[in-house]
Amino acid sequence: MKTTTTMDPPITLGLPLSGPAPVPGCGVCGALARQRTDYTTAGNPSRATDCSVEIRNHPHKGGTP
Repeated sequence: MKTTTTMDPPITLGLPLSGPAPVPGCGVCGALARQRTDYTTAGNPSRATDCSVEIRNHPHKGGTP
């Protein structure tokens, strides 16, 4: 019995998502958005992404992110 092996096709990734918008009036979200801008300007995309994750996960009253 002959076994044929093949490689999977390459993975195609889309463009990265834009960062989440800070919730208006939230000091924490605003500070994280400023830090994200600073890190992006400084050429540190990893830290900028960390700020986006924090903004996205920051809890707000009423369950509205």
